[in-house]
Amino acid sequence: MMKVCSLLPSATEILFALGCGDQVVGVTDRCDYPPEAATKPVVSRTLVDIYTPTGAEVDEMMQEYARSGKSTYALDLDRLRRAQPGVIITQDLCSVCAVDSNQLYEAIAGLQPTPKVLVLSPRNLSEIFADILAVGEATNSTIQAQELVERLRDRVKTVTSKTVRATRRPRCLFLVWTDPPIAVGGWIAEMVNLAGGSQGFVESHEAYARVTWSQVLDYRPEFIFISPGGFDIQKTTEEVRWLAMKEGFWELPAVQAGHVYVIDSGYYARAGPRVVTGLETLAQILHPELFSGLIPQGAVVRFDPSAQGHRVAERLVESFGQYP
Repeated sequence: MMKVCSLLPSATEILFALGCGDQVVGVTDRCDYPPEAATKPVVSRTLVDIYTPTGAEVDEMMQEYARSGKSTYALDLDRLRRAQPGVIITQDLCSVCAVDSNQLYEAIAGLQPTPKVLVLSPRNLSEIFADILAVGEATNSTIQAQELVERLRDRVKTVTSKTVRATRRPRCLFLVWTDPPIAVGGWIAEMVNLAGGSQGFVESHEAYARVTWSQVLDYRPEFIFISPGGFDIQKTTEEVRWLAMKEGFWELPAVQAGHVYVIDSGYYARAGPRVVTGLETLAQILHPELFSGLIPQGAVVRFDPSAQGHRVAERLVESFGQYP
């Protein structure tokens, strides 16, 4: 049996989706899906508490790590050595988001036998599917990976076969941070477009972009999706108040129409099988006339402009309810 350590929550999800859960001998402290992943030994732990500080404070800490070239994750080398994995999965998209490949190669230089390192760095849905196939090959699960990718691609085609006929493509703003506002590109922007929306601000080759509030006001988004990686829905909803304090927030078309949504980041930030569920969720929100029954229970809360606390930023959380 090929033993595997996953230094990415998305890779952990891929491994379990391929039926390789019993081969996983190490994960990160952020690997919480499926629930069985949380029972695995933790070999990589985050150095930043993202729940106690405000979003602005977390952003400053992340910026400081980025400026210093340090990762926000620490490897437990003793536990990694004891696990004796044949394969370690990591990434090189972001040095502060998870253990990157350079940090890992330095850490395992003395391990014998030297494990194979699989580096994932997807920029779009096609590359996410290619990564699933690569994980399948590395774990002797090629057939399972091919079958999984075929099912995922079929679901994408089901969505796009309908959204291609949509008569309107609403202006969408997908934020992965609120203070400061950070808009997203990459596969998430692709998902917005495939779901029948129009995503602004970020070029297709960019992972994300900091946006000024004046840009948001000029763009006048008709739908706002908020999904910071690492935050649960409750924490994200509390952070939305920083947007609500900004001049002109309440006059935005998305706010006026009640089209502000907080969404579980697991369906977007993690480049694994659940991104297709994220696509389906966006499609139903943007085009309920075309889709129904696709949104997982508890995955989305929606702003209700008629609810108590409307226009009071500190009480904004009271204006969000389960959707649909």
